[in-house]
Amino acid sequence: MEDPEIRLKRLQMRSWRRGMKEMDLILGPFSDSQLVDLAEDLMAQYEQVMGENDQDLYRWIMARSRGQAEGPPEIAGVLDVIARFALQRFQGAPAEFTNLPQKNQAD
Repeated sequence: MEDPEIRLKRLQMRSWRRGMKEMDLILGPFSDSQLVDLAEDLMAQYEQVMGENDQDLYRWIMARSRGQAEGPPEIAGVLDVIARFALQRFQGAPAEFTNLPQKNQAD
């Protein structure tokens, strides 16, 4: 069985070096601040997330931040946690720096 500290460092390194900058900026900070306290079942799901394609992950996380259920059901729990973290992290950021839906001026 892998040492918990080594597992954590491995997942953090893979989170920061995804290949798609947007996913680096979502998963890197998430791994640095949240993985240490993540429940074992969610940690196992997170390890599965590391094997997913970045373009798919980005689409799933952005959809989940808007309340849409996207992505494989077996990793849905951790996708929700990541989406909530990303949404909270970017709350208050200027609109041009987020992928959040924008309200029309008429609204």
